[in-house]
Amino acid sequence: MILFSYITWAPDPEIFSLGPLSIRYYGLFFAIAFILSYYIAERMFRRENAPEDWMDKLFVYVIVATIVGARLGHVFFYGWDYYSQHSEDILKIWEGGLASHGGAIGILIAIWLYSKKVTKRSMLWTLDKMVIPVALAGMFIRLGNLMNSEIVGSVTTLPWGFIFLKAHGVENPELPRHPSQIYEAICYLITFVILMYMYWRKNAGERPGLIFGSFLIGIFGSRILIEFLKEDQEAFEAAMALNMGQILSIPFVLLGIFLIYRALTSPKVDVMISQTRREKRNKK
Repeated sequence: MILFSYITWAPDPEIFSLGPLSIRYYGLFFAIAFILSYYIAERMFRRENAPEDWMDKLFVYVIVATIVGARLGHVFFYGWDYYSQHSEDILKIWEGGLASHGGAIGILIAIWLYSKKVTKRSMLWTLDKMVIPVALAGMFIRLGNLMNSEIVGSVTTLPWGFIFLKAHGVENPELPRHPSQIYEAICYLITFVILMYMYWRKNAGERPGLIFGSFLIGIFGSRILIEFLKEDQEAFEAAMALNMGQILSIPFVLLGIFLIYRALTSPKVDVMISQTRREKRNKK
């Protein structure tokens, strides 16, 4: 006797359109993530008495770095065989193709520049705050992937399997698969809640790198595990023991372990921006 039925998943990625303009779930979730991220980061900056213009500049750096880094990450890590022969398509972001690992590398470079030119403080001062809303944004992005029926999981017999009828480039789309987007979204949400607790209740920002290191382990550690339940994104990954996403995640997890160890074995620091420093900056 069958006690369950699989979930047939075939939503229209487009919510509505007005002439040439179309509103898609992915874009809507991205916008929600941006608004919430800005609000959360602004509260943390205000708590530490940071100048107001630091937030605006930070988001310019991060948004540009995320888009450029994620696109180039996809080009070089997953699609170089194609893009090396069709370089004119590299800029066609609207056709899809963003890699989270490339986005992470881009953000790290951007924060390094931001720290040197704007805050004049350690990168970790910024990263320990910025990664908290980034974890929440990751959840919304994976929900956008779910609505696009992309980054689907491997075939499963579990009762919550999804039949992704609109999945592209997948053999036998009529078979139930792991809703890997939901798995990742849940992991990212849990990471976000833990990081918020660490910052607001445990003052973890006083140990530089503790929040950032925990973020790296929470996000990329879960990514390594969930990749075992996903379909390969590119054909060349079929012959690999670990796919590209897992290989690229390992250095981030190792960095996270190192940062946590260093943070817990080093003295606490004062993260507040002094009023004197703010006054000097406002006079410039």
